[in-house]
Amino acid sequence: METVNNKTQCFVCNKGKNTYSCKGCSNEFCFPHLTEHRQIVNKQLDEIINDHDQFQQTIIQQKQNLHNSPLTQRINQWETNSIHQIQLTAQQCRETVIKLTQKSINDIEKKFIKLSQELKGIRQENEFNEIDLNSFQLKLRQITEEFRQPSNISIRQDLQEFINKISVISLFEQRQTKKNKFQQSAITVAGGNGNGYKLNQLSCPQGIFIDNDKSIYIADSFNHRIVKWTLNSNTGQIIAGGNGKGDQHNQLCRPKDIIFDKKNNSFIISDWGNKRVIRYFDQNQINEQIIISNINCWGLTIDRNGFIYVCDYVNNEVRRWKQGDKKGELVAGGNGTGNHLNQLKYPTFIFIDDDYSLYISDNGNNRVMKWKIDAKKGIIVAGGNGEGNSLKQLDHPWGVIVDHLGQIYVADLGNHRVMRWCEGDKEGEIIVSGTGEGNQSNSPTGLSFDSGENLYVVDYYKHRIQKYEKILN
Repeated sequence: METVNNKTQCFVCNKGKNTYSCKGCSNEFCFPHLTEHRQIVNKQLDEIINDHDQFQQTIIQQKQNLHNSPLTQRINQWETNSIHQIQLTAQQCRETVIKLTQKSINDIEKKFIKLSQELKGIRQENEFNEIDLNSFQLKLRQITEEFRQPSNISIRQDLQEFINKISVISLFEQRQTKKNKFQQSAITVAGGNGNGYKLNQLSCPQGIFIDNDKSIYIADSFNHRIVKWTLNSNTGQIIAGGNGKGDQHNQLCRPKDIIFDKKNNSFIISDWGNKRVIRYFDQNQINEQIIISNINCWGLTIDRNGFIYVCDYVNNEVRRWKQGDKKGELVAGGNGTGNHLNQLKYPTFIFIDDDYSLYISDNGNNRVMKWKIDAKKGIIVAGGNGEGNSLKQLDHPWGVIVDHLGQIYVADLGNHRVMRWCEGDKEGEIIVSGTGEGNQSNSPTGLSFDSGENLYVVDYYKHRIQKYEKILN
């Protein structure tokens, strides 16, 4: 710590002595004051060690008692205050209702007494007819209704919340959240040979499914068929339909989507033009089963229990179908066409996550909605700011998928791009951009990931499937 420097001035006593330099503070001390300085430094070290030990004990105690942390105490206090505010408001309303009800009863009693006197008078005078009786009967009915349900007293619920809602935000988790990046130059993995019906062509494809072998199953809509393109193949294989437009067992009519049911080892197809959902147990179109009829089906998804979710484009709703169901259970929308949080407008594709939250491409409202399990209304997680091309807007979204990080990918059809949104964000970010011209993306519809998290985009008017490879860190 110190070095000898002859006859310099001591920092403490200001006398010329043999001094020693402290490298920590760069001051010169004579030997007695150097010793004193060392004692002060040692004392400061002891204080730091003491603070360290106390903090270590605090960490141990808090790990053992997480339910009593300062943040938890703040939540408990918010709960207590909120309950107190609710109880206080309820008590005030009760007192007001009692006071007003008493006043209302007094007014009704006055009317009733007057009516009683009139009845007594006509009976004594014996001067009444059917018109008088009808008039008295009407007055009595009005007084009775007013007594049972006073029209001048009601309960009003303010839409504005009087209790501040709280939530937990973790900057640590935000810093830890990673976002996948993708190559901007795409690889055409299916189609891309113009609009046509040959096996190396597609015609306005829509939904896709990718299996573990990276084979792509495509709803080749205007060819009325489902085709399978194996990895690195130049042509597809017809696995359903392909026998012209029709409603026979080997025909389809503008299919919109395809999913795979692992539990039953079968494909499920949204046969939109025939208003039915079909199951195929093999790829030979022999074991066909119509599982849902008379439904304006568009997008499909399936949860880990094997329950099928069907998006009804016309009735603006999503229904869940269990095996054997005749009608299905309404899980989203179903409240008419509109833009309220409990409504949908021409919904197209859907996705369900492991928490059974449903993501719906609300096409006509230019937004993506998230409906949690058993929710009566959804929340907007993308768009919802009118039709447009800014980062906070969408233009008739179609495909929607969610990655394992909870990030939402949207096929923004009218803007020829794919957007990524994180729940709670006011704006999205462009993942794939295009203009619709030349070789660029034109009206993307279906979206999917393969097992390597590479992004597949259905290029509707370019009649092809594009693969955007994930950039490895």
